[in-house]
Amino acid sequence: MIFRNQSSVMEFTLSGLSHSHESHIIFFVLFLILYLATISGNLAIIVAVHIDSHLRSPMYFFLSNLSVLDICYSTVTIPKMLINILSERKTISFNQCISQLFFLHLFGGTECFLLTVMAYDRYVAICNPLRYHIVMNHRFCFWLVVVSWVAGFLHSFTQAFLTYQLPFCGPNKINHFFCDVHPLAVLACADTFFMDMFIIANSGMISLACFVVLLFSSLVIIQTISKTHQKEGRQKAFSTCASHLLVVTIFLGPSVFIYLRPPVNYPADKIISVLYTVLTPFLNPIIYTLRNQEVKNAIKK
Repeated sequence: MIFRNQSSVMEFTLSGLSHSHESHIIFFVLFLILYLATISGNLAIIVAVHIDSHLRSPMYFFLSNLSVLDICYSTVTIPKMLINILSERKTISFNQCISQLFFLHLFGGTECFLLTVMAYDRYVAICNPLRYHIVMNHRFCFWLVVVSWVAGFLHSFTQAFLTYQLPFCGPNKINHFFCDVHPLAVLACADTFFMDMFIIANSGMISLACFVVLLFSSLVIIQTISKTHQKEGRQKAFSTCASHLLVVTIFLGPSVFIYLRPPVNYPADKIISVLYTVLTPFLNPIIYTLRNQEVKNAIKK
């Protein structure tokens, strides 16, 4: 790999979502509303879980951590995108770009692992309810969250470190609304074969593996639920499982499409990226609260 000190590019220009000036105000208002709603919704869940004594189970502990991640994850990309929409010079410095890439993958990778942990929590709760409180004790849940953060950090650090060492000598226009490994690898003036394979092996395979594990666990849970004779318990379990599966599909589906292929910029990539960087953090509070009576009651209080 060639080290960063051979690069001549000191800043990049972000192309944004659209080149049409007429659509800029629409995008600004839309994403500002989505961002404010994301912050408000996830903050409401965090406060409700920490205040209401009825929400002290592992599931809500993981849900509050997911809300923290969603706030951080959306903050990495949306404020900068809103600023660029209103700015004439849509630039970002080299160091800011690498920082955005690092935190994007830190929070995104951690959320990926946390969603897998939440699926395991639901698996134990539904498939082995008698041992649930023994297995999913407070100490074990705490370390599951810590491991998710550490795994997310290792994933993010390697992505940012390798991208940082790529030489950039022009052009410097990133065909995206945020800095990511694929758009940057396309601009590098060096052979990025190793980087491309690493992205597929790291980001792509992690997303795919988590997605497969989550789908498999959901099938096992659904099979177990179908054997339950208690109608009320079956409906509640189905509701929880469906909510989690919907979140996973919206978040990991686009991630698999983006990262499980070589760095080629398709016109649809920016729209698909909106699904997991903007829409998922916004929808998570809605999906989990609208289908969960306990959380709705806690938020009302």
